[in-house]
Amino acid sequence: MREKWVVAAKRADFDRIGTHFGIDPVIARVMRNRGMTDISEMEIYLHGTGADLHDPHLMKDADRAARIILEKIHSAKRIRIIGDYDIDGIQAAYILLKALRRLGAEADTVLPDRIRDGYGLNDHLVTKASADGIDTILTCDNGISAGEQIRMAKGLGMTVIVTDHHEIPFEETDGLRREVLPEADAIVNPKQRDCTYPFTGLCGAAVAFKLVQILYEQAGIPVSEADVFLENAGFATVGDVMDLQGENRILVKLGLSRLRKTQNKGMRALILQKNLDPAQLKSYHIGFVLGPCLNAGGRLETARLSLELLLCEEAPRAAVLAQEIAELNESRKLMTAQAVRQAEQIIEERGYGQEKVIVVFLPDCHESLAGIVAGRIRESHYRPVYVITRGEEACKGSGRSIDGYSMYEEMCKCRELFLKFGGHPMAAGFSVEEKNIDLLRRSLNEQASLTEQELIPKVTIDVPMPIDYLYEDLIRQLELLEPFGKGNEKPVFADRNLEIESLKTFGAEGRVIRMRLKNERGTRMDAVYFGDIENLRLALEEKYGRAAAEDTVNGTRSRHVSLDFLYYPEIDTYYAQPRIQMKIIGFSA
Repeated sequence: MREKWVVAAKRADFDRIGTHFGIDPVIARVMRNRGMTDISEMEIYLHGTGADLHDPHLMKDADRAARIILEKIHSAKRIRIIGDYDIDGIQAAYILLKALRRLGAEADTVLPDRIRDGYGLNDHLVTKASADGIDTILTCDNGISAGEQIRMAKGLGMTVIVTDHHEIPFEETDGLRREVLPEADAIVNPKQRDCTYPFTGLCGAAVAFKLVQILYEQAGIPVSEADVFLENAGFATVGDVMDLQGENRILVKLGLSRLRKTQNKGMRALILQKNLDPAQLKSYHIGFVLGPCLNAGGRLETARLSLELLLCEEAPRAAVLAQEIAELNESRKLMTAQAVRQAEQIIEERGYGQEKVIVVFLPDCHESLAGIVAGRIRESHYRPVYVITRGEEACKGSGRSIDGYSMYEEMCKCRELFLKFGGHPMAAGFSVEEKNIDLLRRSLNEQASLTEQELIPKVTIDVPMPIDYLYEDLIRQLELLEPFGKGNEKPVFADRNLEIESLKTFGAEGRVIRMRLKNERGTRMDAVYFGDIENLRLALEEKYGRAAAEDTVNGTRSRHVSLDFLYYPEIDTYYAQPRIQMKIIGFSA
């Protein structure tokens, strides 16, 4: 897929900023590219601490929710926490359950079954709570869209408190939007229009953490005791793919610091099960190693397995649970690969890849994998993608979007075609009748205003940086920019016309490619690329022809060949003397 490379052009006095913080101007330039405009913002970005987190009392209804919960605890009323089956919902439920038990509550937790219950609060969970003698339902990572179910719960005499972070449902009349809020006793969601909390990008677990801070304060417990949940809030922030900006960035930094020395036996067992060094954990490991394991339980069996792992107090049992969850994730990966192959075949045969919005029906795909498959298809086609599977009562689907296409808002435009839907600008979940799938495909494409330029993936280069400039201290300073993730992506650097002096492939599938590169001034540097050598061969063939490309990738170079490279510099510690190497991100003729 052809990419459009653009250089970030935001301006500032990078030398002055570098001098102020004692950093290389390159680091200052990256911070400016991440949207920071003044020294105070950059100070928090580089050195933010728990003292820089916002006051939880600013969140609408948070104090009210805490008062209600404490009154219920003092009256010995039964409280049921209803979470969700993904990382955020599991971690949020864990935070609230541990905190309420610390406060002496008679509390339990129910995580919806993905297949039987679907997302969030539903009729079955409400009637079950009533039958179980529950007085108060406390939601986390869901509830803001459950107006009917909350009315049902209220009708059955229950108190309902909603903690959530998803978009607020709205109705639009004559171009004016009106929030549609459920009739709960308290709603804690920073996205409410009249909420004064200064940061709206929290995940569900972070909202739960904020509520716990107030609960502890009102109960006379040191608020610092709530800090034990920072690792859970930080984990969920990465796992739920929230923007790592503002308060989220601090939460993840603090969470990672605690996770590296976690006392949670279940989490420690999972870290060791995946052969990770706890002291070296980064956001990458949450997003791509540990997080998918916690999600796997909710995808293929029950999210209660992952919650049980977090609640486990015995190391031997934790080790067993961690192994089971890791094995489930391996099964999930195999099933996902099969579903992606099937989706790609359908897209090619039916020409869906030419449409602005891809809607693909995979009736036999496990419905829990729809979101992952949609993400993979989005990566390969750079289109908004909706993947729909056949459920027990209706078809269920998940969507993954691209910049410039708000998935939730586009779905609102054809809400009559959905049985149920919700989500964010970049992701959504829904249910739909099978007979309406083709109509949905047409409707989403007809209303899509995406231009051809918006359908070309854009790679933003932070700094065009010749490899001559690289030095060890600069690479170590790049660690100040971590944690990396959505909204705070790993910086991208570029250099032009680097000659490939040598090339070798390693690994069982030849997907580790090591090169020796040389620039026009004679500076040489090692480089590594983890990917398909076919991509490299095609770039070389475009510039030099098939023969030269084949010779280069086969290691029998017959002429000088060079490409433009995107890279990230790192220190290679494999050798006795550590050396700088380039981790190749992309290349172009």
